[in-house]
Amino acid sequence: MLDMMCPLVTEADTVSQGLLDIILLQIIEPQKTHNKNAYGLAKDILKRTLSTIEPYIQSFFNNALVLGRTSDSALGNHLYELIYELNILCPSMLTAVLPQLEFKLKCNDERERLSVTKLLARMFSDKNSDLAAQNPPLWNCFLGRFNDISVQVRMRCVQYSMHFLINHPRLRTDITESLRQRQHDPEETVRYEVVMAIISAAKKDFSSISEELLNFVKERTLDKKFKIRREALLGLAMLYKQHMSSQELPQSTIDCISWIKNKVLHVYYQTALEDRLLVERILHTCLVPYQLPIEERMQKLYQLFATVDDHAVKAFNELLKCQCSVRNQMKSVVEALLMPAGEEREKQLLTRVAMLSRNLPDSVKAQEYLMKFCNVLENNQRLRIHMNNVLQGGASCAEAERSVKEVLKALGYPVQTNSFYMIIRQMLERVAPVMVDHTGVKQVLAYVRDSLLGQGDIDLQLGVTSSANRGLRLLHILSLVFPAAFVGEEVYNQLLGFLSSDDEAATELTLQILTHVGAEIDQRYPNIALRLLPVVQNFVENGSVRQAKYAVACLNTIVTNKERIFTQVIDHLKQHFTLESQYFRTALVSIGHISMHCPDLFGTQIKSIVSKVVVKELIMVDKEEPRLTETNWDEFESLPEETKVKMEGMKMMVRWLLGMKGNSPLSSSSASSTLRLLSTVIEHNGDLMEKDHVSAVEKSWLRYAAASCILKICCCPAYADVLAHEQFQRLAQVLRDECEDVRDKFAAKLHKHLFSMRLPLQFMAIFALGGIESRRPFKAQLKQYLLSNISKRRDYLKQHPITTVKLFTILPDYIIPYAIHLLAHDPCLTAYDDVAALNEVKECLWFLMEPLITKNENYSFSFFKRLIENIKQTRDSQCPNDRQAQLKLYAVCDLALGLVMTKTTSFVLKDFPQEPVLPSKLYTLPDKLQMPNVKTYLPPELAFPTPKNAGIDMGVHGGRRPRPQLARQQQRPVAARRPAPTRPAVSAAQPGDTTAPPSEHSTVSLEVQEVTVSAIDEAVTMGPVPAEEGSLEGNSEDTPATTTAVLMEVPTETTTVQSTVPGGATSQLQQQDGIAAAPKAGGEHVLTLRMLRPTRRTAVISQVQSVDEPASKKSCGDVPAEGTVLEASTADEGVTTLTQLRRPLRPSKVSNGTDATSGNGSQNAA
Repeated sequence: MLDMMCPLVTEADTVSQGLLDIILLQIIEPQKTHNKNAYGLAKDILKRTLSTIEPYIQSFFNNALVLGRTSDSALGNHLYELIYELNILCPSMLTAVLPQLEFKLKCNDERERLSVTKLLARMFSDKNSDLAAQNPPLWNCFLGRFNDISVQVRMRCVQYSMHFLINHPRLRTDITESLRQRQHDPEETVRYEVVMAIISAAKKDFSSISEELLNFVKERTLDKKFKIRREALLGLAMLYKQHMSSQELPQSTIDCISWIKNKVLHVYYQTALEDRLLVERILHTCLVPYQLPIEERMQKLYQLFATVDDHAVKAFNELLKCQCSVRNQMKSVVEALLMPAGEEREKQLLTRVAMLSRNLPDSVKAQEYLMKFCNVLENNQRLRIHMNNVLQGGASCAEAERSVKEVLKALGYPVQTNSFYMIIRQMLERVAPVMVDHTGVKQVLAYVRDSLLGQGDIDLQLGVTSSANRGLRLLHILSLVFPAAFVGEEVYNQLLGFLSSDDEAATELTLQILTHVGAEIDQRYPNIALRLLPVVQNFVENGSVRQAKYAVACLNTIVTNKERIFTQVIDHLKQHFTLESQYFRTALVSIGHISMHCPDLFGTQIKSIVSKVVVKELIMVDKEEPRLTETNWDEFESLPEETKVKMEGMKMMVRWLLGMKGNSPLSSSSASSTLRLLSTVIEHNGDLMEKDHVSAVEKSWLRYAAASCILKICCCPAYADVLAHEQFQRLAQVLRDECEDVRDKFAAKLHKHLFSMRLPLQFMAIFALGGIESRRPFKAQLKQYLLSNISKRRDYLKQHPITTVKLFTILPDYIIPYAIHLLAHDPCLTAYDDVAALNEVKECLWFLMEPLITKNENYSFSFFKRLIENIKQTRDSQCPNDRQAQLKLYAVCDLALGLVMTKTTSFVLKDFPQEPVLPSKLYTLPDKLQMPNVKTYLPPELAFPTPKNAGIDMGVHGGRRPRPQLARQQQRPVAARRPAPTRPAVSAAQPGDTTAPPSEHSTVSLEVQEVTVSAIDEAVTMGPVPAEEGSLEGNSEDTPATTTAVLMEVPTETTTVQSTVPGGATSQLQQQDGIAAAPKAGGEHVLTLRMLRPTRRTAVISQVQSVDEPASKKSCGDVPAEGTVLEASTADEGVTTLTQLRRPLRPSKVSNGTDATSGNGSQNAA
């Protein structure tokens, strides 16, 4: 057949398009697959008649690609597929066609570019293709499509990258460079394809990818889209599992994947729950696969923990702790099911299920399915038995896995559409102990013993120097999470053997492990207890400082008769209470921890030791000659023994106090004297006795130790209330210590206690002093500490709804009163008008307030404003009779208020429904008859400009706020209303004196006019406001008050309308440009001031001054003797400002920590 057909083609005068269609259609799909004989015949014909048929084929492609003419050919829709097949069969046919494809790659038609890109990607990436080397211009043009404007074109290029990497090593450099750009593509699907292409290539041939490409995937583990992060992490984990399971790996491969385990565990630091769940799943399926036999699985676990970095170790520990927490929460849910039926049971069950649901994605849906799961457990005793087997911790990994499978069988089909099944499976994955059991613990102990006391074969196998320390750290976290797996005589014997090691770190970790798992040794294993007791007791008496600390905790756990054992220990330790003994520090540490663990047994005896030995014979005595150093900081080990012992003495007093926990009057008095002593150490710059026997380095360490001890004491709420104002202010100044290292360490310690929410909110105000820190890195670190603590408390409030009574102890916004009081007593602020000092205070205030204002989604302008204004209505309780102290407090308030007014950029005009509370420890209520303090105490140099672009409603700025009880009263008609009685004249406060008594000859009316602003007709309406309940009232005839309204509008002339108070004898009206006043029944006047054109208004606070004050001291907006002024003046060109007399503020409520007003904090704000 072939011999007959080939001459017909070669000897013909021309080759028609129809003949070409018949031949070429056989080499493309679907004919290629469905009729293989025809495909073979057509292929042979093309090869034999190449010289004859080639010009016709090239002419066909020229017409089709360049001119777009395909006549009536059936090949018109299969051009690119035909080119691909011809390139395989007869590449020479396309010599003149391929340059035309370069033109097609640059056309404007997106579909055309996509088709050509797909064709060239296939042609270039085929295994034996040499097209890129033969046609470099076309290859470079193709690489340009990685940057195409079309997402589909870029995605198609990236998808074919895998084939380039596998089949063409010479092209990997070009492809790598193109993928470098596309891994940052703005389209998430392109970034996703980059990850998939690299991972797919690595799975098929790991040698095809470079370390640089793996780093691209590593970078995508931090992508903003979880889908991309998930694929990147899973892909890297699968590579780690695939290659680390191999026995023989080239060193280059090991180097390439050695960082994967670290990177996966580092992702657990992310806050998103999806990321954490993904890491947990990867740990159990890839890093330490739970399907492996127990011996191999423990080897993987030990190798993983021994070779990861310290950050990964912390993440691994946190992962196990989180799983343990979820396991305990699920255990509490199962326990609630066993409670007697009733309302209390339902309440407990709902509360516990709600808490458990927060550990799963979509907590609302999770809560619903968890309640359904509880119903299943309640009605199925067999499932409850399996769940108890999973949760109790005594089962082996195999038994736990079988129990999990039995539970899942009862939940329906294991498909993605079964949401109930998927959510409960996620929960079981977190709680099931499928990694470690009793057998696994014994194997890990064997590894540690070999490294610590044996030949170290495991270290050679893992390629590490010494894995014993890491192994013990692994046992330490496992003992905390799976204590039941350590119960057994063999395990205790192994741990007892580790205590004989010379490695101090190994003995310390072993003591901690025994503390976690040794609760039943005395009863269940008395022989081991008899051997263990003298060893541990020896560490208490003669060990290092850390060994003594952990040994006391271990004794407290394993000993039943604590009084007898600890009495013997204390009697022995008393022999070392001298600087001549090398165990003086050990004795102090042991005594301190004994007093903390057993405060009821040895309280009186230890109190005597504290007062006679620690205070009188140690801290208050300098026994050595004067010591001098050139620097003010050095390592702790370089300190003299006397200084180290003094620091341990301070810590011992703290532990003694914490043991008593403030439960007795003795503890409060002891805490007060201890805080006074420690504060004196800070005040005297670390040299308590001021004999100059202490070097600068020792002083720095002693200041830091004293400050740390005060923080530790104040972690107990009962002792925090004992801390005096002066002591707190002195403690805060440690953040400005002359030694940089002291500042660094003190800030870190402060952050640690605040972030754990052990310290009261008051201590967060100390960070305000970082506003004037000169070192930029440290200042940035302080800002980060502040942001972390603010976020921590806001998240806590979201997860734990609390009553208003405790809101002010947690809500970060309430640090403002503490910060204002602290800065008002700053040593640099010597006078209330000291401009330089006030500028520093301003920097400190904004350092603290910036995250509260600019980074607060619930920021309430009115709350902050009223909170600060309320402080100005109180007195400083620290020195209530000191006039200068009050002035400094009010000046700092004005600075804070100015920052709120000027830094607020946008907010909802909404008043805050709750009266902010103030700490009664710092502020006291003034006399009820005192004039409201609305003065400004800042020097003119620090006056804040009026905000120009912030619109504020009049209620926010002190207009009359309707009270609920008044809103429910029925109003009488206007004609029937009685004239509002005026209030007796009270003299306004002079600058610097907010407590001046009323004067008979100096009068300022307190009549308040209600002001409403209409946005429709630009009218301002003023009318008399009824006197509020509890306000000052008097005879209007004795103190006539005249209300004057002045409207100034540029460029029109001024219009003045003047009227006496209701019931007055005169009425005066000047009208111009449509401004009028209409009299009403009863002698009342309602004055309407119409603006000529719409203007922007900003309400500001006017100053109230006495009429006896010299005119030179008055400023714009002062009140004349005749009465109250409502004035519209031009603050700047084109901006009209309304100035209104502030109404008397209601007294702020002062809280002592037990009472507060109702409301929901700043949640009602913008």
